[in-house]
Amino acid sequence: MIATEQTLENLLLTINQEIHVQAPLDVTFAALLEQLGPGNETPDGKSLNMKIEPWPGGRWYRDLGEGEGHFWAHVKAIKRPTLLEFVGPLFASFPFVSNVQYRLSEADGGTLISFRHAALGVVPEEQKAGMDKGWTSMHERVRRQAEASRK
Repeated sequence: MIATEQTLENLLLTINQEIHVQAPLDVTFAALLEQLGPGNETPDGKSLNMKIEPWPGGRWYRDLGEGEGHFWAHVKAIKRPTLLEFVGPLFASFPFVSNVQYRLSEADGGTLISFRHAALGVVPEEQKAGMDKGWTSMHERVRRQAEASRK
């Protein structure tokens, strides 16, 4: 097996996104919890069976039933409706730890979600390429749900 040289630069990952939602903070926060949890789905609409225990130390995980599943993260901090933060390996099956942070604030008659995913670990390049796209898809579903709930 050939080992590739790991440098600090290729072990770090940072994704920052801003999502503008035309809905109040509380409605947007509720949509965020729903979409990260039971409403979470694949791009083709299949449920991922995600669960969130929305309190400090709570788990964020994929429940496959009968005691099987995948641990994603622990809730590091939650301050409704302005902060949700996770720490854990997320979806990775390789050496990888993440800090995922959602900060919500009032902006332009709605809500601004400031998102940051910072991570350290060995991440295959094909995985890195798909992460930004995956988060963007998730955040679009949050925005759509919050804006539909507001009506």
